[in-house]
Amino acid sequence: MSETQKLLIANEGYSRTQFPGKLPIPPSRHVAVLACMDARLVVSQLLGLKAGEAHVIRNAGGIATDDAIRSLIISNELLGTKEFLVINHTDCGMLTFRDEDLQKKLGTKYGRDASSIRFYSFPDLEENVKQQVQRIKNHELIPKNIPVTGLIYEVETGKLRKVAS
Repeated sequence: MSETQKLLIANEGYSRTQFPGKLPIPPSRHVAVLACMDARLVVSQLLGLKAGEAHVIRNAGGIATDDAIRSLIISNELLGTKEFLVINHTDCGMLTFRDEDLQKKLGTKYGRDASSIRFYSFPDLEENVKQQVQRIKNHELIPKNIPVTGLIYEVETGKLRKVAS
């Protein structure tokens, strides 16, 4: 049985026993979270959120890419979020490589030029969080009165540590 088949079976159980029912579209806590996609971060659990309470936007590294910012703008302008969080984490895979090295590896492996793909690797975790917070705060389509808080989740302890606001 494939993992997809197992997940679909699990969904059958969820829909029967845990599904919260139809919820309003806007998040009830008026918060949007940009976080890393790392499987060890269950954002709703580490923030004590329930279904329908927040928007969670995820990508490798918790990077404020154009697409992540697009989602934050929609979250704020159309769905009423009033606060943003950026969550990175210790032991992040994005600290373990450089964009140039991965681009070269992909080029060699697939015989294609990968130099146009930006992976957003970073050498300093705290600095990365601060950069993402600033990228969001300085965007011309994000209101200046929206608080943007940068946090680091410690995978070793389960605790969040504030590094930027």
